[in-house]
Amino acid sequence: MSSQRAVAAADFARVYSSLGLGKETIASLQAFRKRHNEAQRVVDSLRNQPLTVDIAKYRATLKNQAIVDEAEKLLKGFKPVTYDVTAQVKAIEAFEAQAVSEAELTVQKVDEELAKLQATLDNIKQARPFEDLTVDEVSEARPEIRKAVETMLKKGKWTVPGYQEKFGDLSMA
Repeated sequence: MSSQRAVAAADFARVYSSLGLGKETIASLQAFRKRHNEAQRVVDSLRNQPLTVDIAKYRATLKNQAIVDEAEKLLKGFKPVTYDVTAQVKAIEAFEAQAVSEAELTVQKVDEELAKLQATLDNIKQARPFEDLTVDEVSEARPEIRKAVETMLKKGKWTVPGYQEKFGDLSMA
């Protein structure tokens, strides 16, 4: 019963978001929880029902004793049917395997994203301030800027398109 209390106390929305699960995984888990809760409710209601049939009460109530005799004979001869549940177990195992594989993929994606973010953070921490960079360092880091400037110089363009609109004209003349 303590596991049921733990499940009832769990905030599944928070668990789903903290684990970074995909939409399909969350939907599958929610459907499974719903089926489990329904099955648990049915089992609890069946546990509360009496397991024995009081034949003496029926004998005292009914006039037709042949029906009561026949019912008693059927009850005594009743043997529960056993079902082969291997197909259901295999389906559950397949679902579990799929959930585990999706969880592993999610973990792998999250780890890759964390590694990228950590590399970016390290790069930001190690970067020099923009004011301390030289023109040669910028053109070395971004060769397309050097090519664009060389092309503009070859064509005789001495102004950057859109610069005056954005920053205004700073000329003294």
